[in-house]
Amino acid sequence: MNTIISNEKYSATINSKGAELNSLVNKSTDREYIWEGNPEFWGKHSPVLFPIVGALKNDSYKYEGKKYSMSRHGFARDFEFEVLNNDAQSITFELKANTATLQKFPFLFSLKIDYELIENKLVITYYINNNSNKEMPFSIGAHPAFALPNGFTNYCLDFEKEEHLLTHELDSNLFSEATRTIELNETKLPLNYQLFEKDALVFKTIQSKKVTILENNTPLLSVAYDDFQSLGIWTVQNAPFICIEPWIGFADNWNSTGDLFQKEGIRVLNSESEFKAQFSIELFN
Repeated sequence: MNTIISNEKYSATINSKGAELNSLVNKSTDREYIWEGNPEFWGKHSPVLFPIVGALKNDSYKYEGKKYSMSRHGFARDFEFEVLNNDAQSITFELKANTATLQKFPFLFSLKIDYELIENKLVITYYINNNSNKEMPFSIGAHPAFALPNGFTNYCLDFEKEEHLLTHELDSNLFSEATRTIELNETKLPLNYQLFEKDALVFKTIQSKKVTILENNTPLLSVAYDDFQSLGIWTVQNAPFICIEPWIGFADNWNSTGDLFQKEGIRVLNSESEFKAQFSIELFN
């Protein structure tokens, strides 16, 4: 089920399946900022990544002597969320642990996702609760795809700070030991498909907490992610979109032991505790 929230200038459409942002539109110009989800390239818009980000080695992990299977980016995107609150400019969704999730992830969790339009920003907040009587390992990530309709090379990414970006390279969805330096022109990274020949750019650590998409050198939108330590940048060859993905956690290394508590980048939430993380999409036209 799709629900629309809106203010005077912008509207956002969110699907209760996966609590996925499907559309973000400037109402006065009809400009659509979110990728349309054409399956010829990639049939998603902005999936939520939980309780893992990226792939597990052999798509599995071990916990208390038992093996569990979980596909890349976890299962939250596959489930219907309940709508808890909804008004004109905001909506809150919730997914709770159930029989199906417990087969993949043996923890009593709740994941709430709040979307709120505040002037020219869409603010997305994740609330993760551990309702178990034991510690719970988890990751959380966003995967918004932004539409780039006017020729891919007419866009560039403007990072908040000048920095030396080190991407950790993926091989069959797992990290090898290879890394690559991504050179910026001051703070700018002109987009070209060659950047993504080896899959996503994955910055496990990054100083910049905001990235702006420039369209012909004019700011189009910014993604700000103060609460997230890592960032993925991804597209498909010849596809007219770019994903800017704030992450807490990332894929397994090729030599992973399968112990989820020892997984690089994992967070551990104490029993009866809550974790909160927020990012925003700011629109400029």
